Amino acid sequence: MNEGKIIIFSAPSGAGKTTIVRHLLSKHNDFAFSVSATSRKPRGKEVNGVDYFFITAEEFKTKIANNEFLEWQEVYPDNFYGSLKSEVDKILQNGKNILFDVDVVGGSNIKKHYGERALALFIQPPSITELEKRLLARSTDNMEVIRERVEKAARELEFSHLFDVIIVNDTLEHALQEAEDQVRAFLGAGK
Repeated sequence: MNEGKIIIFSAPSGAGKTTIVRHLLSKHNDFAFSVSATSRKPRGKEVNGVDYFFITAEEFKTKIANNEFLEWQEVYPDNFYGSLKSEVDKILQNGKNILFDVDVVGGSNIKKHYGERALALFIQPPSITELEKRLLARSTDNMEVIRERVEKAARELEFSHLFDVIIVNDTLEHALQEAEDQVRAFLGAGK
């Protein structure tokens, strides 16, 4: 059995990467989602083991010390995100292609680790103003958190050159189609 390939989606918060990843997962039964671990609290209707593995900051730090992450990032103080090596290895060894929905630093680190075996896609909002509107429309965070996310997004846009493909999410239909086309081309290469 061939090992699967890696497809990485990264973007500033609110740019639409999770929507695109969910769309691809719904259309492809040979894709598996890399569920990240995080030390933040669940938002809305997020489910442990489905959306994230929710663990404490202390548990996260122990896993870092034990080298259990493929990549990890402390996004805000004691607010960690990371991809567990054991989960990723299990999916790839079963021959499934794995989709990552990770922050910009995590995405660039995974790409470095897997090289040509990975396709790294950067989902970019049409503008910072539009991104702020999307975050406000979500109604999941208070104004201080939204302000922090917008400031972080402005910094994250500077990482886009580290990715194989940049998709501007001006309209969701366009972004979904472009993501589908890029993934199909990547998976078809080397067959």
